[in-house]
Amino acid sequence: MSTKIYVVFYSLYSHVYQMAEAVVKGAKEVKDTEVCLFQVPELMPDDALEKSGAKETRESFSHVTIITPEQLADADAIIFGTPTRFGNMAAQMRNFLDQTGGLWMKGGLIGKVGSVFTSTGTQHGGQETTITSFHTTLLHHGMVIVGVPYSEQRLMNMDEITGGTPYGASTLAGGDGSRQPSENELEIAKFQGRHVAEIAQKLKN
Repeated sequence: MSTKIYVVFYSLYSHVYQMAEAVVKGAKEVKDTEVCLFQVPELMPDDALEKSGAKETRESFSHVTIITPEQLADADAIIFGTPTRFGNMAAQMRNFLDQTGGLWMKGGLIGKVGSVFTSTGTQHGGQETTITSFHTTLLHHGMVIVGVPYSEQRLMNMDEITGGTPYGASTLAGGDGSRQPSENELEIAKFQGRHVAEIAQKLKN
């Protein structure tokens, strides 16, 4: 029986989406693994998206299925991706998680693997606080939290400005959002997907 990995993200300017695709790629490298990519619903009205200049970038991943909270119970591992908003997860992801009370009551996510990746506008924009505060919700659900161990040597890269934390993969979008995920950041995200899939498979077996 294959291990089911869900990658669930919210993205505004496509940085988190690009990271999510790398996570998916890494998870798919693990044999007997079924990987599904989902996004959470948008809360911003169209005119606000237009003003923020995000309407066009969101088109690039409009084909990705929107997930419902109940679907999370079908996965063996869930890897969440969210941009940072003042050191915390985006409201869209928070709103989605706030709808998982029914799963919590039933213990629907207990024992499943949970992992998180993120994107910030600046180098010290709250990557670590976003991921670790996200973990609080996963712990309330009884999930087994997995990060990125230092066996991923790209975490030690000091030759360039780069995201990447032991808590989860990350990227830097730049103040105006023009910077795209680097090769180093995408490779860390890929590692995270593979690492989570391997652990989920071991737990399932």
